[in-house]
Amino acid sequence: MLVQREAKLAQLESALDGCVDGNATLVLIEGAVGCGKSEFLEIVSSRAAERGHLVLRAIGTAIERALPLGVVSQLVAGAPGGTLPDPAQAPQPGGVEAMHAFARAVGRLSAQAPVVICVDDSHQLDELSGRYLLHLARHTRSMPVLLVLAESLHERGDDPLFGTELLRQPNFTRVRLERLDHAAVSQLLIGHGQAEADRFYQASGGNPLLLRALLQDPGTEAGGPYAQAVLASFYRCGPATLELAEGLAVLDGACEPGPIGELLGMSTAAVCQGIGALRAAGLVDGLRLRHPAARTAVLDRMDPTARQQLHQRAARLARRHDLSVLVIAEQLLAARHTEEEWALPVLRAAADQFLADGEPARATACLELAHQACADPAQRTALRIRLAEVAWPLDPGAAERQLAQPLAALREDRLPTAQLAPLARLLVAQGRIQEAAEALAKITVEPAESTGPGRLTAGRDERRADPLDGLSAFPHWAAARAGQPAAEPGTVPGIARRPATPRCDPAALWALPEHGDEAAIAQSTELFLRGASLTEGTVEPVLQALRTLLYLGGPQQAVPFCAAFAEQAARRGAPGWHAALAGLHAEGLLRMGDLTGAAERAGSVLAGMPQWSDSMLLSGIAGTLIRAHTAIGRPEEAAAVLSRLVPDELTGSVHGLGRLRARGRYFLLTSRFHAALGDFLDVGRQLKRWGLDRPRVLPWRTDAAEALLRLGETHQAERFIADQLAGCDGKDPWVRGSSLRIRAQLREPKERHALLGKAIEELHKSGDRYELALALADFGQVLKETGDPGRSAMVNRRAWHLAQLCGADALRERILPGYVEEPAAPVQAPAGIQPDLLASLSESERRVATLAVHGHTNREIAVKLYITVSTVEQHLTRVYRKLNIAGRQSLPMDLQLGLPEAV
Repeated sequence: MLVQREAKLAQLESALDGCVDGNATLVLIEGAVGCGKSEFLEIVSSRAAERGHLVLRAIGTAIERALPLGVVSQLVAGAPGGTLPDPAQAPQPGGVEAMHAFARAVGRLSAQAPVVICVDDSHQLDELSGRYLLHLARHTRSMPVLLVLAESLHERGDDPLFGTELLRQPNFTRVRLERLDHAAVSQLLIGHGQAEADRFYQASGGNPLLLRALLQDPGTEAGGPYAQAVLASFYRCGPATLELAEGLAVLDGACEPGPIGELLGMSTAAVCQGIGALRAAGLVDGLRLRHPAARTAVLDRMDPTARQQLHQRAARLARRHDLSVLVIAEQLLAARHTEEEWALPVLRAAADQFLADGEPARATACLELAHQACADPAQRTALRIRLAEVAWPLDPGAAERQLAQPLAALREDRLPTAQLAPLARLLVAQGRIQEAAEALAKITVEPAESTGPGRLTAGRDERRADPLDGLSAFPHWAAARAGQPAAEPGTVPGIARRPATPRCDPAALWALPEHGDEAAIAQSTELFLRGASLTEGTVEPVLQALRTLLYLGGPQQAVPFCAAFAEQAARRGAPGWHAALAGLHAEGLLRMGDLTGAAERAGSVLAGMPQWSDSMLLSGIAGTLIRAHTAIGRPEEAAAVLSRLVPDELTGSVHGLGRLRARGRYFLLTSRFHAALGDFLDVGRQLKRWGLDRPRVLPWRTDAAEALLRLGETHQAERFIADQLAGCDGKDPWVRGSSLRIRAQLREPKERHALLGKAIEELHKSGDRYELALALADFGQVLKETGDPGRSAMVNRRAWHLAQLCGADALRERILPGYVEEPAAPVQAPAGIQPDLLASLSESERRVATLAVHGHTNREIAVKLYITVSTVEQHLTRVYRKLNIAGRQSLPMDLQLGLPEAV
């Protein structure tokens, strides 16, 4: 790896040239571990051998450091047989005569060919070999002898005079090898892209040894070439540096050199010297190991017991030096140590800080460890509730399961009063209405004079005592929904004589506002969402606002917001939040009639959480998937989702109602009408009990009417439809349109014709293409029954086209059996209508043409648009001329899907 090494190579070439001329040179190659010293020695050896020089090689090792003449013996062994005397056989190996004899023998060899002596890791030289090499350097200055030593920059031999004597030699040359800079690494990785070059430089620090390991295998996983190269580098630095590396890995940049030395029993000077060596090698960045994989490699090689003890000492050290609770908690987690009296408060405080920093996984680990070590039942319950709060962004199922123990304590009257409100908030946020009502029923409002800890105050302070405060995006809706409790006789205003239930509704977060201008509500909701961002305290309000916008403003408004917030949750690494938001996105797509998109979105959420059947929230999203499969016409896929077990608590959750309705729709598809009716009626009973009966959200009456219709109970079906149309959502286009579509099936063909016409108009406004396709399919059938086959074919064509856009395969087959492509019109249309031709239509012409496309007669169009029949005919004539088509049945499907606003 010779990038950025040209000048250094030139120095070595010059030394080799001087050796040929009889000018002996002493070269010291120095550098940090892994910076290429051995490679340079290899280059000197190979190039000298190519020139015909005699090359003698040796290497200093820690094992042979105490062995006298170990390096010199290696040089003797490498020389031609008998040409160099073995000093170990001399009567006085350390005497001057023995050294003279060795130097003279080298001189005789150099007379035949230049001699190049290469000694690697010279800082590991034994003392006697060092004296021989110094003597040789002094007495071969005029001979063709080149002595090349390689030494680690921050390691020195046992003999302090050796380095000093080297410097005093007039023919001494130093070659310093540094780490490669970023430009050199980029040059080395040319063709790999700048991002890859940045990653390699960040992981290696420019250390050639680490770079070579990364080039062999670009990964940094445990046990790979990179990790092995890191460990090899630490081993070559010596035991003291290896111990320092372990301390740095444990502390991970949390301490200065002084505390590091205190932890390891080393002096501050020794710590600074060791860090300097590691920094020169690119192994550290500041006071932490350069790459997480390097830290993992060092920690993994440690003895588990010794590592645990070191983490324990580090925790005490961090506490003693008043370091951050995060630092202390990390050490406690690594050691699984909670015996200190301050451990539990530190872990709880660290959990809050981790959560604020967007690291819920670390917060969960802190709370789990605290819960394991806590012996007090009240504190254990509080920790469980906090664990549920923290788990929500990561795993909805885990967050729900964490509440099992607090709920058991609640039902046994063992739950501390201070934990009632946090538990109720969580249950409400999770949609567990029945259990939330249990918790809220036990919360009482105390007299204002009572100011003890955990008490809720009445009167003017009662607003602050609301246990659900902050959950709603629009708290005034909840307040209006809950109402004011009546004052009791003999009470003083603002002070309750006896406990009273707080004014809070467990279902308020899941309810739609029942009063006020819906357009204004949708507008204010949209403004709220535009300024909102996802945090621990805003998720529930954002979800509530999205539901409100979906059902009051319409899916077209809500779906883009759902997608944007789901993406934001994914970027934050919060799969639980992402699941909830993506589930709403899937529901919005289903409400728009995008069956394929809804199935894909809901399916991807569940695929990302394999244990989804353990969660109430995810089971509700599964309900969306079941309904999409059912509408598409995939009973097998719907049955597969339904076959998964669900939590027992699902029946008391709003998410359970969505799944129950989905099961009913599946039963309808598979002709199990009684079972379907039972599910729909159960949904209705629960919605009424909770005060959430809004057909915009769950139109259970329409579902029940459809089941009753299949059972022949037409009078009962009519009663349900009438109830739905008379309710607060009866004028909503989606509710009204779907209700009129079902009601039309209860009437004679002539009356059915008029009802379906109205249903189609309403469903056009709603934006639900699937419901519109169903209504158009029914309308086409009525037209056929009433003797208008031309209009029937045209309407069926439109219905088939919409069903295809929705992905409703079963509906397409029902409309026109056997077709796999869009059918041709009875009158052959042109090959295609150019967009500029469609754009040439005036607004009036487009309105008339759109109504004609949907099967309305000229008279019906005239009535709807308040114009004369003659005017309709004139508009259509101009449309045919502009589009170059023969007549009504050739009108293109490219016209807008919705009816004009005037209709």
